[in-house]
Amino acid sequence: MKTAKIFRSGNSQAVRIPKEFQMEGEEVEIQRRGAALVLRPRKKSWSSLIESLQRFTDDFMKRGRKQPRRRACA
Repeated sequence: MKTAKIFRSGNSQAVRIPKEFQMEGEEVEIQRRGAALVLRPRKKSWSSLIESLQRFTDDFMKRGRKQPRRRACA
């Protein structure tokens, strides 16, 4: 297991990430899981949308869907 140094940057804490753990991009998402902090590269909004759309199978909504009845305009 590797260790990293924690240091101060203004009023915040910062961690110097070793070279072998470098991430793409300029921002990360951070989440606390118990005593652990999890960092993951922040995805651009369009790439996460495209990725989620690719999860649909070819037969998605093959039988269509029930549309609500149209009301007559007054």
